[in-house]
Amino acid sequence: MRRIYEEPAYQTPSSCWWHDTSAPADLSKLEDDLHTDVAVIGGGFTGLNATLALAQAGVAVTVIDAEQPGWGASGRNGGFCCLGGAKASGATLAKRYGADQRLEWHKAERAAVDHVSALLSEHEINADTHSHGETILAHRPKAMRDIEVEAEDARRVHGIEPEVFDAPALRQLGLNGTFHGGMTLPIGFALNPGKYHAGLLRAATDQGVLAFGQTPATAITKTGQGWRVTTPKGSLHAKKVILATNGYSSEDVPDWLRGRYMPVQSSIIVTRPITQSEQARQGWTSAQMCYDTRILLHYFRLMPDGRFLFGMRGGRRATDRSQHTIARQIRTRFHALFPEWRDIEITHEWSGLVCLMRSFTPFAGAVPEMPGVFAAMGYHGNGVAMGSYLGARLADTVLDRPAQGPFPAFLGNVPERFPLGPFRRALLAPAYAGAALFDG
Repeated sequence: MRRIYEEPAYQTPSSCWWHDTSAPADLSKLEDDLHTDVAVIGGGFTGLNATLALAQAGVAVTVIDAEQPGWGASGRNGGFCCLGGAKASGATLAKRYGADQRLEWHKAERAAVDHVSALLSEHEINADTHSHGETILAHRPKAMRDIEVEAEDARRVHGIEPEVFDAPALRQLGLNGTFHGGMTLPIGFALNPGKYHAGLLRAATDQGVLAFGQTPATAITKTGQGWRVTTPKGSLHAKKVILATNGYSSEDVPDWLRGRYMPVQSSIIVTRPITQSEQARQGWTSAQMCYDTRILLHYFRLMPDGRFLFGMRGGRRATDRSQHTIARQIRTRFHALFPEWRDIEITHEWSGLVCLMRSFTPFAGAVPEMPGVFAAMGYHGNGVAMGSYLGARLADTVLDRPAQGPFPAFLGNVPERFPLGPFRRALLAPAYAGAALFDG
């Protein structure tokens, strides 16, 4: 496998809160030559949602993962199930693809949240859900003016009534901090991604799906009947193949993936349970999932057991030195926003890879010149909802049936490659510097 980050970026986190609440999968390796209808490479939210939809349609599916299902972004994220999936603005989408496609995208955003909610209910997955929608907080006065514009846009495209509030209302809402007001959109909820993933894997195997861990795909080659997926100890012979490796992809399996995705690091800390009196001292008692208006945003939430999760964009490298720098920075940011919690112990800390695309929109469709091979990727930090949803919609494509929900045509556009190939991470330096300047 050929990946573009240093090896520590791909190691299993040693201190991830989700692993303490839901034991990671421990599946055996594939050590035989098996035949299946569809081989799914990657056992995260996208791969398992595609798998579950295919299995429910009577298709024989086998899932393999380079480490263990849920080891990548699906087991490392902040658990925000909300609108999103693209970095391109609504106006940009309308300009590129037309107003109808923009509207279809917004319908897909809403459908993605509903899709996860329905899965939790249907498969009786207790994922510690909380938060009534998501809250965005203005980090400076101008951002508050932008929020007011966004509120009007949300009314128009989603048909909802956002709650907009000014700075003096923050403490009353249990959101006290160094913010200038904000807005709550009544769509979405927070969850424990480890428990959600475990429930998906259980639902898939209950449908007869075969799943293997510690089984990286080392090659995908055409055969007369379909495709052969080679692994270190065995192989899968499949009529069709789904690539669901997202930011943890290899540049050469298949070569088509080379340069078409940009992994960027995101870092998270979790505190010990914060008592009610400590919450009151800071003035933060809300169960809302929140993020701020910075380009290099902070995202945070008080979890049901009183622990506080705080995340931010990570470093451009995965070396020990870079990780130590980010560890200092994330504590500095956390303490600046929540000064009354400066002495609260941080018990868990980890990082993961978010996947960006050059178009700033996800991809879900057929891989050119590889008939019967499909891929979905690039959720721009919103993979809980959109990664799940596009996995299910990719299954529709594999089954050659109409999409069972909103699915804008531009999602099937073949993603362009980033400049600089294996050295494309160098593009992040000026991008991060410009964003930090803009954020102020």
